[in-house]
Amino acid sequence: MRAAFLKEAFLQALKATHPEALTAKALPQGKPDLILAVGKAGAAMLRAALDRYGEVPYHLTLPKGQEALGLKAVQAGHPLPDGESQRAAEEVLDLLKGLSPKARVLALLSGGGSALWCAPLGISLEEMRKLTQALLQSGASIAEINAVRKHLSRLKGGRALLATRARVQALLLSDVPGDDPSVIASGPFHPDPSTYREALAVLDRYGLDFPGARRVLEAGARGEIPETLKPGAPATRRLRWRLAGANLDLLKAARDFLRGEGYRAVILSDRFGGEARGLARFHAELVATIRAHGLPFRKPLFLLSGGEAQVRVRGGGLGGRNLEFLLALYAHLQEPLYALAADSDGLDGPSGVAGALLTPEVWGLGLDPQPFLAENDSLGFFARAGTLLTLGPTGTNLNDFRLLFVN
Repeated sequence: MRAAFLKEAFLQALKATHPEALTAKALPQGKPDLILAVGKAGAAMLRAALDRYGEVPYHLTLPKGQEALGLKAVQAGHPLPDGESQRAAEEVLDLLKGLSPKARVLALLSGGGSALWCAPLGISLEEMRKLTQALLQSGASIAEINAVRKHLSRLKGGRALLATRARVQALLLSDVPGDDPSVIASGPFHPDPSTYREALAVLDRYGLDFPGARRVLEAGARGEIPETLKPGAPATRRLRWRLAGANLDLLKAARDFLRGEGYRAVILSDRFGGEARGLARFHAELVATIRAHGLPFRKPLFLLSGGEAQVRVRGGGLGGRNLEFLLALYAHLQEPLYALAADSDGLDGPSGVAGALLTPEVWGLGLDPQPFLAENDSLGFFARAGTLLTLGPTGTNLNDFRLLFVN
C-alpha cells in the first residue's frame, strides 16, 4: 500500500462525480427563461445547462479565484461575504422581481452559496462578515450557522422565491449532511423550518454577542419582521427541485474504484457530524476493534466516510476540519495506518490545502500531536510531516471525504 493509491482513489471519485456530468443527467426538459447559478460548482453546472439549452440569459456567482470556464461571472468572497457577494445578491433579486408568472427560472445551487449571495437584513455587511467568522469558529453545525444567516437575509430561507412570481426549478449539489435542501446554500428558494427564536438560541448556545444581529432576531421573534418562507406556504407551489449529486455519490465512486482494484471497501456513513476530534476518536476505536476482533468487518479493508465535522477554534494555529480530524486520529491510534481526509472542494477551511494523508512514515517522525491540537495547528503538523494534499479549487463541493486502510 502506498499513499499515492489513496490519493488516486480520491481523484478518481472526484472525476466520476464531476458536477457537469451530474447536472446534465438531472436537467429538466423545458428551456428556462433565466438561469441562476451560485456556488463552487456553479460554473460546471451552468456549462451543462447551456450545452443543453443553448443561449439563455444567466447570472453566475463564484468564489474569487475560481475558474469560470469562459463564462461571465461575479467573483465574490468565500467563506466570508464581501461587497461582490452583496452586489451579486442584489442583482439576482432585481432579476427575479422583473419576471412574469409565466417565466421559468432554473436555479443551480451548490455549496458556498450562503457567502456568495449576501443581502443582509437589518445589519451591515461588516457585521454579517464578523458574525459569519464567529459562527465558523464556534463549532456550530452548518444547519445552525445557516439558521442564523437565513434570518438575517433578504434572499436566503426561501425569500428569493418570495421575491418573484416566476416558477422555479432548482437543481442542487449537496455539501451538507443529510442533503437538506433548506440548508444547501441557505435555501434561497426552499421553505425554511427554522425560526427567529431558534436563530437566537444558536447565538446563545455559542456565546456570540452581536447586538445588531440580536436586535433583528428579537424583532423577528416578536413578529415585527416576517418569518422566512415556511413549508406549505402558497409560494412553494411554484417550486420544483431535484438533488443532482451528493456526498454519497462521491463515496460510492471511491468504493467502486477500490473494489475494481481488488480491495474490499465499506461506506460507514455520508452524514457524520460533530466535532472533528470526537469523530476521529470514533474512527480510531473502530479501527482498533477491527484489528483486534475482525468486527464488525474483516480486515484488510478500506473504510470510507463523509459528512461534515466542525472545529471549535481555541488556539492561534491554522487548519481545517479534515486536517484536524487526521491530527486527532493520529493522536488516538496506537498503531500506524494509511488514511486520507480532504474537502472535495479542494480547500479545507482557511488552510489553503485540500487535506492531508497519514502514513506509517508519519509515526516514524515521532511528532507529538498535543501541542498542535492545543493550538488548532493541524496545518503546521502536516507541513512538518510532509503529507499535505494540495489540489487547488476542484470546481465542485460534495462535502468531506475520509479514507482509512485497515490492515
